[in-house]
Amino acid sequence: MDADFKPEVLENSWFAERYRDLPAVASEQLRLASINYADSSRAETHLVMARMMAPHNPAVKVAEYRFYFYQARLQEALRVAEQCMAMTALELGFPLSWRLVSPQHGQFESDEPAHRFYLFCLKAYAYLLMRLQRLQAGREAAEKLMQLDPANKVGGQLLLDVLDRADREAEDD
Repeated sequence: MDADFKPEVLENSWFAERYRDLPAVASEQLRLASINYADSSRAETHLVMARMMAPHNPAVKVAEYRFYFYQARLQEALRVAEQCMAMTALELGFPLSWRLVSPQHGQFESDEPAHRFYLFCLKAYAYLLMRLQRLQAGREAAEKLMQLDPANKVGGQLLLDVLDRADREAEDD
């Protein structure tokens, strides 16, 4: 592969392809949600409308995830991360439960965009579990992430490092 190759190019291309599939009216709802971000109720209404028009479109799901995450509505962001994993698992033919996904199910070592999107969704899921103080579940998700991405391309090791440091500090107390 070319030394100047950047996986983000494939990711952006993969995501752009899904965005092209987004109905214009759903795209407009995402635009209105963005414009009205300061009015969370109005922004969320536009996100709900976009979801009704394109319930399985990754562009809508990512917009929902970001909205809930940045509004500190972590439980709702977690729900969307789960939906993103399930949606991508269906597309790739993986088991719906992340716990059942193994390295043999996909090309996780590659820079293939759908596989990377799945890994980033799993990372977001693990991170949110940790933020919600569901540390054991967060550890399990982060360990699965590292099983699927042993080269740590999406940065899952950092989550385990944070958990390990917290465990050491708890032992010291």
